[in-house]
Amino acid sequence: MALPKFDLGLVQSISDILGDTEKGFTGSEIGRLLGESGIADLLPHYTKRHRIFEALKVKQEADGCGNNIGAFIQHAMNPVRHHDEQERFEDTRNKLNHVLAFGGYQLGEDGKLVRAEKAKTLTEAQARASKLKEHLLARKVHPDVLRYCREELLVDNYFHAVFEATKSVAEKIRQLTGLRSDGATLVDEAFTFKSCIPHLAFNTLQSDSEQSEQKGFMNLLKGLFGTFRNTTAHAPKITWNIEEQDALDILSLVSLIHRRLDTAVCARKVYEGKP
Repeated sequence: MALPKFDLGLVQSISDILGDTEKGFTGSEIGRLLGESGIADLLPHYTKRHRIFEALKVKQEADGCGNNIGAFIQHAMNPVRHHDEQERFEDTRNKLNHVLAFGGYQLGEDGKLVRAEKAKTLTEAQARASKLKEHLLARKVHPDVLRYCREELLVDNYFHAVFEATKSVAEKIRQLTGLRSDGATLVDEAFTFKSCIPHLAFNTLQSDSEQSEQKGFMNLLKGLFGTFRNTTAHAPKITWNIEEQDALDILSLVSLIHRRLDTAVCARKVYEGKP
């Protein structure tokens, strides 16, 4: 099946990404990839991006279709070729997906091109190839983090992603305990064990180390709510700057908390013999 010709602006963007000075392929790699793809290396002494662009442009004109450009992208992005450089592979794939969306294509994790709804704006392209979501999936974050942040993640809105994710922790505690409070008050009511059976426990609370674990988790939760949830709830977005790496780390912490909550025992219900 013949693929429609790739727009030359799209070909240029693809060439810029694959021939990027820092993160793109080396000159020798480009020569090998072109040769293996049956595409003539017409300008071997030019800059890498111009070299790729000219080779792809001339091949497409000769073919009258975009098949060999698609094949070249798939050959260059074969995961086997990047088995020891996963971060580089994902970064390059993400950048390619940003521009491929304008041609109605998407590059999957298997390195294969598939048809996708054609993007008409930069926002749509970014939403479809969300860097933040890709990295979170690579970290195998807890499903509840993605479930509560889905809309924000699609547009890389770090501010609201953090806010919604921290809210999800409080909501899970309320679901497990039946409590209605929030923040530090909710943490105290759910996990305090000194004078009563706690709603939630991570162990038998019999030894000093087990009690320290429970207290440590309580402090972690209070720190999360105090540092991120309360701040993001009251600070204007423009004054609360969260960079991508910060968002990834915060959301990974939230993922860890969700996994710990999944293993918690509803101690008070067990003590009272409730189902």
